[in-house]
Amino acid sequence: MTPERTAKFERVVRARQVNLCVILENVHDPHNLGAVLRSCDAIGVNEVYILYTDPHLKPEDLTVRKTTSTGARKWVDVYLFEDAKACFDLVKKKYDKVYSTHLAKDAVSLYDMDLTESIALMFGNERDGLSEEALSYSDGNFIIPMKGMVGSLNISVACAVTLYEALRQRDLKGCYDTNPTSTEQQRNELMAEFEDRHEKRYKGNRFINEE
Repeated sequence: MTPERTAKFERVVRARQVNLCVILENVHDPHNLGAVLRSCDAIGVNEVYILYTDPHLKPEDLTVRKTTSTGARKWVDVYLFEDAKACFDLVKKKYDKVYSTHLAKDAVSLYDMDLTESIALMFGNERDGLSEEALSYSDGNFIIPMKGMVGSLNISVACAVTLYEALRQRDLKGCYDTNPTSTEQQRNELMAEFEDRHEKRYKGNRFINEE
């Protein structure tokens, strides 16, 4: 590995936001998945949880490997679930709060949220939104303000808008430089993982299907 590549890895690892992740429920379109992964990598999200609660959708049919994510798939961990409890048990062990995009009476504007906390951001598919089961694990709801005739954004666009607001807030707090969200040990471990993926051309999914 060249010195330039090593230096890039070090910059990227330091910028990884280990207290921020994305959850997608029943999102299966490869273009949307690819766009979400690309946005996650761009702002430093290291984990994406994909949950299939719709019985017509199966993780083995997931087309993540075919997504148009221009290499982002290699650097973002993807966890696949069919069981909601198993998914949220793992998420809540790692992150303090789960916030969902859902139009509800208690929903707040994206721009009124503190996105520098330890949080998981949850998005549903464009047709059905989030299931009641998934929402039962949510700690709060938020909306992206809309001023036009159309009432919602494409899932990948909504995710990108939300993540870049998180980037803006975190950048002001120094989370990408002077006040990283990761410990030195976490950065060392992630650096070793990136170097390993660079050598082995890592492509695997982490499929967790617990009852």
